[in-house]
Amino acid sequence: MSILKRFLVLLVRSMPTVFVVVTLGFFLMKLAPGDIADYIAASSGAATVESTNALRDSFGLNLPVLEQLFAYYRTLAHFSLGTSMRFDMPVTELIASRLPATLLLVATSIVMALAIGIVAGTVMALNAGRTKDRILSGLTLVFYSIPSFWVGLMLIIVFSVQLGWFPTGGSQTIGSRASGFHFVIERARYLFLPALSLALYYVAIYARLTRSTVIEMRRQDYVRTAVAKGLNHWQVTLRHVLRNALIPVTTMAGIHIAGILGGAVVIETVFSWPGMGRLTYEAINARDYVLLLGILLVSALVVIAANILVDLLHRFLDPRIEARS
Repeated sequence: MSILKRFLVLLVRSMPTVFVVVTLGFFLMKLAPGDIADYIAASSGAATVESTNALRDSFGLNLPVLEQLFAYYRTLAHFSLGTSMRFDMPVTELIASRLPATLLLVATSIVMALAIGIVAGTVMALNAGRTKDRILSGLTLVFYSIPSFWVGLMLIIVFSVQLGWFPTGGSQTIGSRASGFHFVIERARYLFLPALSLALYYVAIYARLTRSTVIEMRRQDYVRTAVAKGLNHWQVTLRHVLRNALIPVTTMAGIHIAGILGGAVVIETVFSWPGMGRLTYEAINARDYVLLLGILLVSALVVIAANILVDLLHRFLDPRIEARS
């Protein structure tokens, strides 16, 4: 089975999950107090009960809850996410303008967390019980204990305010005409601190998991056989130990994608990163359930697609998974 075909099959199988996510999200939002009409009335400062009820009628908020849900299903059936009540724009356009920045931040954070965590965990495992292991274990415990937003604020103070190495926020210089390699470097300078702030918490998890898995794998019979055949230390570690140790680490990374997306909302606010975080905050503040459901649906699809990619990565790391499926 080709990779693309397998990806499409898994994506189709996940559609019931998306249906459940949208339905539960809709009812949870309806349980929250207030609606978009209350927000508009509070913003105008001169609204009356009659005008507020008129707004609810125009938005269909006075309809029974099930009718509102079925109306949203009909909108989705036409491959549309509806129109935002707050911005009076198609939800698809709003999300499309913010999603690439969030995906860039999340993908960079995952790559950084995995790279740093796997390297640190491997060093800890190869030096178990020694000074390097104790120092790295202490550092990972510190990263695990500190909230991401506080780490972000400290990074801004140290590397932006004091040292001036990185910008304090935003995604690019206003009016910049950089292109090519210079454009990539400029974007990387704006991206580094928010991505690192989001990644450090997960670095601790992946480092500890890699450490325990590598220690376990080094005790396996096939590792002893590889050593007996005369392979050097690094060949055994990279080709036999670390490759098998990556499976539980990447599995955990797939589970954490939803949490990283949620953490991106806070980090984007701290660093003024123009992603979906600010859009989500504005939608919650305005009680714009159409926009919120659109963000929830797209986020669920991103998480599902990422977990499918993790599944395909496992098949590459261990061909036996393909044989068993």
